[in-house]
Amino acid sequence: MNIDLKYTLKKAEELLAIPSPVGYTHMAIEWVRKEIERLGVKTYNITKKGALIAYVKGKDSNYKKMISAHVDTLGAVVKKVKKNGRLQITNAGGFAWGSVEGENVTIHTLSEKTYTGTILPIKASVHVYGDVAREMPRTEETMEIRIDEDVKTDQDVFKLGILQGDFVSLDPRTRVLENGYIKSRYLDDKLCVAQILAYLKYLKDNKLKPRTDLYIYFSNFEEIGHGVSVFPEDLDEFIAVDIGLVAGEDAHGDEKKVNIIAKDSRSPYDYTLRKLSLIHI
Repeated sequence: MNIDLKYTLKKAEELLAIPSPVGYTHMAIEWVRKEIERLGVKTYNITKKGALIAYVKGKDSNYKKMISAHVDTLGAVVKKVKKNGRLQITNAGGFAWGSVEGENVTIHTLSEKTYTGTILPIKASVHVYGDVAREMPRTEETMEIRIDEDVKTDQDVFKLGILQGDFVSLDPRTRVLENGYIKSRYLDDKLCVAQILAYLKYLKDNKLKPRTDLYIYFSNFEEIGHGVSVFPEDLDEFIAVDIGLVAGEDAHGDEKKVNIIAKDSRSPYDYTLRKLSLIHI
């Protein structure tokens, strides 16, 4: 199978540039919808939760598979507009607050106007606060957004149209290197979305059908634990395509290969799939 790598990277870059923190994924889903239509996929529907489920007829309709990847990313939500004109935020999805310190962000208002800012500790400067700034725990309570606007009070912020509940996206910081590496905050899981699109392009370019009927679920709530929450009734097999962590000294995974997961921090994965994968290696 000769997958178009240039196409994969191009589409990954395009999707990575679209903000889609979990709960605010409509623009990313619309981008995917237009792309699958361009690739000849005409049968799909948008669920009431905003996910996209596409259907591609295969050679064998007696067995139906489904693959999925998610467009949602980690992000934040405005929890409080502070009296000093800064924003207290709460995380959307799980991340360590230290990992977003100094990150550039975009605030998405209900009027669809956006503003930029930076996530910083409430006591950020070591020149002012000394060891307090160095040693202060990075938590939801000690981190805030400083907006790139001349605001000094909460009323100044309200005049901009920024409110509690507004979504906050983080700068993806995407870079494609000459040696073939790509890095971004949100390769999870937009790179896998691009890989699935590249598979659809392969089918179209070669006038092929998948071996069996195929559902493709582009989910939008994975980062908070219920990405693929609805299955087609006639489904026989389901595989999630995601960015897996190859971590720990005892791990046998490889970040440059496909990894079949046995268990994550909470639950075991499918035994039969692991067993079949070993048979075919």
